[in-house]
Amino acid sequence: MYIISEYLSLFVTSFLASTILPLGSEGLLAFLVHKGLNIYLLILTATIGNYLGACVNYYIGIMGSHGILHKFLKINKKDEERSKGLFKKYGAPILLLSWIPIIGDPLTLFAGIMKLNFKIFSIFVFIGKLIRYIGVYFIVSSPPIFPFP
Repeated sequence: MYIISEYLSLFVTSFLASTILPLGSEGLLAFLVHKGLNIYLLILTATIGNYLGACVNYYIGIMGSHGILHKFLKINKKDEERSKGLFKKYGAPILLLSWIPIIGDPLTLFAGIMKLNFKIFSIFVFIGKLIRYIGVYFIVSSPPIFPFP
C-alpha cells in the first residue's frame, strides 16, 4: 500500500506541475528513482499525470478563458498575439516543447485557444512529456560528470 501512495503522489504532483500552478515534479521523480521503484512505472505515471494536467490547460483555452492569460499568467495582449503568431507559424510540433518550464504551460493553453485538434495536441504533448521524464531519469541515474572529492 505504501508503494501505491508513492506512485499516486508522483501522479498528483506531475498533474499539478503541468497546470498553471508553479510546481515541479522532477525532484520527487529523482527521489523515487533513488528509492529503487520501478523506473518504467515511474516514467509512465509522471508522464500520464503531466499530460493530463496539460489537457486541463488545453480545455481552459478551448473555453476561451483569456482572463487567466492576463490575470494569472501576466500575459498582455501584445504577447498573446505574438504567441499566437508563433503557434500559427510552427504549428502543432511546437508542443513537443511543452515540457519546458515556464513556456510549456502557456503553449498548452494556446493550443486550446487556437482550437488545435485534440488528437494532434495529445500526440505531441504526450511525446514531449515522455521525453522530459526519460531525460530526468537519465540525469538522476547517471554518475556525476564532475565527481565531488
